[in-house]
Amino acid sequence: MNKVKLVLILWIFFVFVGCSSTKTSQISPDIPKPKSNLAQSTSTNSHNTPKIAQKSDLSGSTTNENVDANTEKNNLSENSENKEPQASDYDKGSQEGNDKIQHLVDSALEYYNLSQDLWNQGKDDEALQALDQAYELILQIDDDSELAQSKENLRFMIAKRILEIYASRYTVVNGLHSEIPLVMNRYVKAEIKRFQTSERKFFLEAYKRSGRYRPMIVKALKEAGLPEELSWLPLIESGFKVRALSRARALGLWQFIPSTGYKFGLKRNMWIDERLDPEKSTKAAIAYLKELHEIFGDWTTVLAAYNCGEGKVLRVIKRQKINYLDNFWDLYEKLPRETARYVPRFLAVLHILKDPAKYGFNKLPEPDPPLKYETVKVNKQYRLKDIAKAIGVSAKLLADYNPELRYKITPANYVLKVPKGKGPQLVALLEKGSIKPWVPRKTYYVYYRLRRGETLSHLARRYKTSVVAIMRINGISNPRRLRAGQRLKIPVGKKYVAYSSKRKKQKVITYIVKRGDSLWVIARKFKTSTKSIMRINNLKTHRLQVGQILKIPVRYSSS
Repeated sequence: MNKVKLVLILWIFFVFVGCSSTKTSQISPDIPKPKSNLAQSTSTNSHNTPKIAQKSDLSGSTTNENVDANTEKNNLSENSENKEPQASDYDKGSQEGNDKIQHLVDSALEYYNLSQDLWNQGKDDEALQALDQAYELILQIDDDSELAQSKENLRFMIAKRILEIYASRYTVVNGLHSEIPLVMNRYVKAEIKRFQTSERKFFLEAYKRSGRYRPMIVKALKEAGLPEELSWLPLIESGFKVRALSRARALGLWQFIPSTGYKFGLKRNMWIDERLDPEKSTKAAIAYLKELHEIFGDWTTVLAAYNCGEGKVLRVIKRQKINYLDNFWDLYEKLPRETARYVPRFLAVLHILKDPAKYGFNKLPEPDPPLKYETVKVNKQYRLKDIAKAIGVSAKLLADYNPELRYKITPANYVLKVPKGKGPQLVALLEKGSIKPWVPRKTYYVYYRLRRGETLSHLARRYKTSVVAIMRINGISNPRRLRAGQRLKIPVGKKYVAYSSKRKKQKVITYIVKRGDSLWVIARKFKTSTKSIMRINNLKTHRLQVGQILKIPVRYSSS
């Protein structure tokens, strides 16, 4: 079994399998026994690789990986120390059991510390063996014991350390690169050529838009200690369009898909999608880039992983004859086409902006000015166009300040951004009640059973609503995956409700088909439509037979 599968199996086993084994721990002869006065773990190993913050579900663990192990040991014990004494606590047998469990916890922590020391010395296999010993010890702790939570904490710590050790084997061998190498090769030249010709208009427009957001991005990158050049990444990600949406449903300046956005703290609900917020998404992007750099250590490889995911890049590395990489170009030919172009495309942008005239950009457009704003907390729901009208700005401008609002309506208790100088005016208007809060209109619904050949577009037109509204209320992700007989809840529009209340009532009569009759003749005779006759009689074709009995819908006035 290859190493990646082994890591995956170990992780699943640690996280999901119950810790009920009573196997006796045996010390492996290949690793030294832990000492009671183990040295504190350092933050780097012999590969010059920092401890890695893995992009995995372990991020939800209640245990902080960087906590001093001795402090953790004290914390693990406090459940038993803080409990109110019970009569059974003084039972001798019970006390001996507690002492044994505490000893298991202490020993497991010592093996955990030992694994860090071995990893620092470059002894990865021995470090993994030490973690195996630690895990065997915690398996002997009863789930019902007072130190059950300590057992869970240790289990997560061990699982995460194993993932870190395996990931470190795939980090670039020549250490962490803090700068982005400005490589020039045929791939980069090809992307420069595209920006000079077919994509010239895109480049110039994106450069102009960059002025709105890049100063904020540069400041955030400097504070995080990341290269300033990364501020140009949104140019190839989204063209500096905050509402850019890709075919993969990635959204915003930094093109986050929902799952990655959630991981890095970007909220999404009925009213807001923080992937659209330039400042919040920039903060999330920086956190993601830092995490990837801790894994790969090389900025060009980091950019590839940002585009297609670190899992794909690690799989490409693993398939090499050697399980490490010197730089991104070792992987270029094996990456997906879009990702393979992504890095040269970014480097092409850096080359052009370093010397625009050299590449035929003699006069770049003046960048748009940054959006300067102040905030006002609104306690009720308001439409942006109502607020914009009240403070004397355009609805589009106010929407540009608050792109995360999905329907241009504020949720209650929302911090709204307004142009500089408009804050006091808005506060005064809200206090006076001069702006009418938004109240959702009453929605009417009908239930409809889908017939063969019908589409959501047909239903939307019939009921004066939208395809999106029907999909949302029925939880439909793909409108093409509908089946005949499916029951749908349809929100109907005001126009349909008004029409329904005024339309003539309908009755059904029977009619016997005569020689020379056709659906068109019958429909004309009774002032109805051929479709209505076919629908009510469930007819598949227009062919009729003499003597056939039909139901005919006939309208009559309610008066």
